Amino acid sequence: MTDVSSPLDVAALVAAYFATRPDPAEPAQRVAFGTSGHRGSALRGSFNEAHILAVTEAVVRYRQAHGIDGPLFLGMDTHALSAPAFESALAVLAAHGVEVMVDAAGGFTPTPVISRAIVAYNRGRESGFADGIVVTPSHNPPEDGGIKYNPPHGGPAGSVVTGWIEAEANRLLGRAGDIPRAARGASVHAHDYVGAYVADLASAIDLEAIARAGVHVGVDPLGGAGVAYFAPLAERYGLNLEVVNDAVDVTFAFMPPDHDGRIRMDCSSTAAMQKLIALGDRFDIAFGNDPDADRHGIVTAAGLMNPNHYLAVAVDYLFGHRPHWPAAAAVGKTVVTSALVERVAAAHGRAVFEVPVGFKWFVEGLAGATLGFAGEESAGASFLERNGRTWTTDKDGILLGLLAAEILAVTGADPAAHYARLAGLHGAPCYTRRDSAASAAVRKAVGALGAADVTPDLLAGAPVEAVLTAAPGDGNPIGGVKVLTTDGWFALRPSGTEDVCKVYAESLRDEAHLATLVAAGEALLARVAGGG
Repeated sequence: MTDVSSPLDVAALVAAYFATRPDPAEPAQRVAFGTSGHRGSALRGSFNEAHILAVTEAVVRYRQAHGIDGPLFLGMDTHALSAPAFESALAVLAAHGVEVMVDAAGGFTPTPVISRAIVAYNRGRESGFADGIVVTPSHNPPEDGGIKYNPPHGGPAGSVVTGWIEAEANRLLGRAGDIPRAARGASVHAHDYVGAYVADLASAIDLEAIARAGVHVGVDPLGGAGVAYFAPLAERYGLNLEVVNDAVDVTFAFMPPDHDGRIRMDCSSTAAMQKLIALGDRFDIAFGNDPDADRHGIVTAAGLMNPNHYLAVAVDYLFGHRPHWPAAAAVGKTVVTSALVERVAAAHGRAVFEVPVGFKWFVEGLAGATLGFAGEESAGASFLERNGRTWTTDKDGILLGLLAAEILAVTGADPAAHYARLAGLHGAPCYTRRDSAASAAVRKAVGALGAADVTPDLLAGAPVEAVLTAAPGDGNPIGGVKVLTTDGWFALRPSGTEDVCKVYAESLRDEAHLATLVAAGEALLARVAGGG
């Protein structure tokens, strides 16, 4: 655990990455793809060189089995374990002669940039498709590492793909030392990720409007992979954009502690975003991103926006200002995203496509432009290009941050003001999420909950209108339950990335009603944890 009283020992962490041999018989030390990729820490034997060698070898074998023979776009973020893991992955790819595209300046590459590179390269192709790997644990604490695979569609790999890679990697884990590796050779190519992504952004955001309005934009990359992208962006489009912190420090010592005292680069957390919030009155609009820049945190003069509020504003603005989008393009949301998004979508005559937690469920819709916008409550979203073509099929925090500036430039009002207007029209839901530490056994039991586990006493006799164990949009299991009652709902599900269970709740009435819903969710969790 990294907190303000125990700074990260980087040398010990990196040494453990190479020295520790994970035990394939120990569940906590096996490869496990959660909501988005495999994550862990070298100090716990859950993210070590053996894991990366095995996962990368499994990806190579997946590519071979499915005829994926185009370039592989490889990126990484700024966590301490990302650089050694990047080199481990590259060594395996080089040994197999995979054409690998790495940052031309030897820098960092955000998740959305990898997704955009894959989408742009594969557009119009009938063969020779590209795919990608990103080495990142997203917003997780400094001691963590992560790796995820994006197939040729450009987005997070689906469950079938990750299941195959996970099984193959675990089969290889015990003999990872035998996996072939090679030095960088002719198959490793320098790629201008920064230039390509920055040039393409104008296809998705009205950057001319932002420049013309002179919107003063503040950006905090939170020491992440997006740090090198903003100066070229400002220069190319003449933006009045200021990066408030361009430091890259693998200990993330500049970060305020999160709500639980841990260092976590969560741009949706008021605690973690304190520094940018304090500077809010210096800018017309400001935003932060997590280390792989796939999440956004929007700061106005009123403070950090609730992610659900901003998603509703984004939907309202985009479907009113993108006339070239397909007329039938729907709004994608997860089952734990605010019902306000549904109300705003309905006001624009757009259908809602509701899926389980995880951006992978939106990939097909974004790739086929049947979704104009897709977002989740944890501050991840993406949307189509202005002409209605696919932008990315993964979350793009830079895109959503710049959208906030476009909204202000075009309408003269910031997103917080737009939320106030929408709340006046559709109601102001009260929303919260509570995380509780949970063992693997409890998380598994929560994931297996069914309608029969929800009894009337949980809601003090209030009528339960529905109990969902599958998402209405695609019918996939939500990995827990969502309980809908009069004027509100709660959901209970295990985290796919941390050792916690999450209770989500939203009241369409008031805070007192919200407290009742939260209590019901926590009571159900306690019942599971207690064995009945």
